[in-house]
Amino acid sequence: MTGTSTKTLRRLPGLRHTDHVGLTVPNLDEAITFFVEVLGAEELYRSDRGPDAEFMPTNFDVPADARLTLAMLRLPPNLNIELFEWSSAERRETPPRHCDAGGHHLCFVVDDVDEAVAVLQETPGVRVLGERKEVAGDSPRVAGNRWTYFVTPWGLLMEIVDRSRVAAPPRLVGPTDWAAPTHTSTKDDQ
Repeated sequence: MTGTSTKTLRRLPGLRHTDHVGLTVPNLDEAITFFVEVLGAEELYRSDRGPDAEFMPTNFDVPADARLTLAMLRLPPNLNIELFEWSSAERRETPPRHCDAGGHHLCFVVDDVDEAVAVLQETPGVRVLGERKEVAGDSPRVAGNRWTYFVTPWGLLMEIVDRSRVAAPPRLVGPTDWAAPTHTSTKDDQ
């Protein structure tokens, strides 16, 4: 956080888990095809909204003429992705770079980075960034981590990673966390 504040931050009440990640893409159909065919996603539904001079600026912080089409995708086993395609006279075409404010990427765990890179190198429009890397002593907590970034045909930065060689990996969210929570006592149980 920037700036100074005398307010005490409070934890958001009732927070349970992440529901989805939303990304804006230049062409919804092309992005859906990539997520379905390359990453194994399932398209769940599509929806349209706008233009609406009152609703859109108030609820999405976009220009009054903005119109969107969205698609919700399920990417097993643990991620929902909402893809947006916007139209507006003020729409910017250049995505932020990784180093820019608003820069972002998605990372996927794979069994074998080298095998995944070989497939990505044959995928039309995908650009693999450099060779496969392996973390060494500069980051001892994740030494052995093997990774590579790639760029989708429309410019979204993604990463693939294999942590199987890390001796004592940090406790990142993963498969052991996906089980349904056990019942905990409430005021009514006491």
